[in-house]
Amino acid sequence: MITFLIGVAILIGGYFTYGKFVEHVFGPDNRNTPAIQNPDGVDRMVLPHWKNVLIQLLNIAGIGPVIGVILGIKFGAIVFILLPIGNVFGGAVHDYFSGMISMRNNGVNVPALSRKFLGKGPSKVVMALISVALILVGAVFTNTPAALINTPIIAGSAVSPTLFWIAVGVIFAYYFASTFFPIDKIIGRIYPVFGGLLIIASLGILIGIAPQINTLDEFSFSNILSNFTQHPAHQPILPMLFVTIACGIISGFHSTQSPLVARTEKTEHTGRQTFYGMMIVEGLIGMIWAAGGMYIYHQMPELITGASGVKVLSELVSTVIPFAPISILVVVGVIVLAITSGDTSLRSLRLTIAELFNIDQKSTRNRLILIVPMFAICALLIFWSNLNPEGFNILWNYFSWSNQLMAVCSLSVAVVYLRSKKKNFWIALIPCMFMTFITCDYILWVSPENLKGAPLGFGLDYKTALVIALHDAAILGFLLCTRGKILSQMPNYNADYWDPAKDLKK
Repeated sequence: MITFLIGVAILIGGYFTYGKFVEHVFGPDNRNTPAIQNPDGVDRMVLPHWKNVLIQLLNIAGIGPVIGVILGIKFGAIVFILLPIGNVFGGAVHDYFSGMISMRNNGVNVPALSRKFLGKGPSKVVMALISVALILVGAVFTNTPAALINTPIIAGSAVSPTLFWIAVGVIFAYYFASTFFPIDKIIGRIYPVFGGLLIIASLGILIGIAPQINTLDEFSFSNILSNFTQHPAHQPILPMLFVTIACGIISGFHSTQSPLVARTEKTEHTGRQTFYGMMIVEGLIGMIWAAGGMYIYHQMPELITGASGVKVLSELVSTVIPFAPISILVVVGVIVLAITSGDTSLRSLRLTIAELFNIDQKSTRNRLILIVPMFAICALLIFWSNLNPEGFNILWNYFSWSNQLMAVCSLSVAVVYLRSKKKNFWIALIPCMFMTFITCDYILWVSPENLKGAPLGFGLDYKTALVIALHDAAILGFLLCTRGKILSQMPNYNADYWDPAKDLKK
C-alpha cells in the first residue's frame, strides 16, 4: 500500500510543481486562440472549459489505463513508481506541448506541425505513421468495446458472436456520426455523461479493493534488481513495460487528440489544466486499475498466465463488485473509455488529411469525401481481424509500437519548437530520446522467437538491440537540436503563427 500511495503522491505533487514549471517554460499569454481567431462552426469553436477538460480526458483515456495497466501490473509493484514518474516527466509534458503548440498554430495536427518544424521529408513519414496508427485505433477500439459488451457481466447468458457483431455495427455507426458532425453536436453533448460513467467505474474499483489495499505488493528497496524480473513470462521491463502501459505513462495517440481541444479553448491560460492535468488524472485512473489488477491476480493466480485483458477485467469487476447493477455500470464505464478514443481518432484523421491537402471542412461534401474511404479501410480491418484467430493480437501489437513512435514524432516537434525559441528544450528532449530508445529497442528485439505471441520485428539479440537503440536515440537528439538551432537563426521565423501557404511548403 505504501508504494501505491507514494505513486499517487508523485502524480498529484507533479501537477502542482513540475506542471507549473513546464507551463512557465512555454509561457501562455492572452493572444487569441483558434476558436476565437478562426472559428469555422465545425471544429474550431469555443466550448466551455469544463467540457474541454472532460473531452480531453475521455479522448486520451482509452482502454490503456484500464486493460493496459491490468496486464502491465504483471511486472510487479515497480509499476506504482514508474507509471507516475513517466506520467509527470513524460506523458503530461507530451500532452501539454501537443496541445499548446497546436493552439499557437491554428489548432493543426502533428503532421502539419512536423512539416513546419521538422521539414518536408520527415513530415511525410509522420503523416504515414499517424494515418496508419489512427486507422488501427479505430479498428482496435471497435473490437474491444464490442468484446466487453459481449461479456457475461453485460450480456449474461446471451453471450454470442451475433451480439458481438451487433455491437460492432452500433459502435461503428456512432463513430461515423461523431466524425462527420460538428464537435458541439455529439461529442460536446454526450461526453459529460460519459465522464460521469468513467468516474463511477474508477471509484467503483477503488471502493471495491479498499478493504484489501494493504495487501498490495511493495517495491523492494533492499533488492532493487528483483523488481525488474517479476513478469511471469519473463518479459523485460525495457521495452515491454512502456509499450504495455502506454496510456498511463506516455502515449503518442494523445498528440492526435490534444489538437481537437486546442481548437475549442478560449484562452491559453487553461492549457495546464486541460492538457497536463488530464494526463495526471489518467495516471490516477491507471493507478487504481493497476491496484485492481494486482488484487485479482492475488485472488486468482491462474489469470496471470494466458488470460486476456478483457477476461481479467471481467473477473475483477465481478469479484470486487458483486452487486450486479453497479458492476454493469463499471464495465459500461470501461466501454465508454474505448469508444471515446475510437471516435475522436477517426475525427483527428479527417482533420489531418484536410490540413495537409487544404480541404475546407465547412463543406458537408468535403467531409464525406474524406470519411467514406477512411471508414471503408477501417471496416475491412475489423472484418479481417475477427476472421483471423490471431488478427486482433496482430493489430494490437502493431498499434502499441506505432503509438509510441507517434510520441517520438510529437516530442520531436516540441524539442525543435522550444529550441527555435531559445527556451528550455531539455524538458522535451529527454522524454523524446527515451521514447526513441524504447520504440527502437522494441522493433529491433521483438519477434515470435524472442517473445511468444509477438509481432514480426528484427529479432536481434537483446543486448545488441539495446546498444543500437541507444545509438539511434542519441542521433535523433543531436539532429533535433541542430534543426532547432537553425530555425532560431532564421530571420523572421515565427514558431507561433500558422501560415498554410508558407508552412506547408517547408
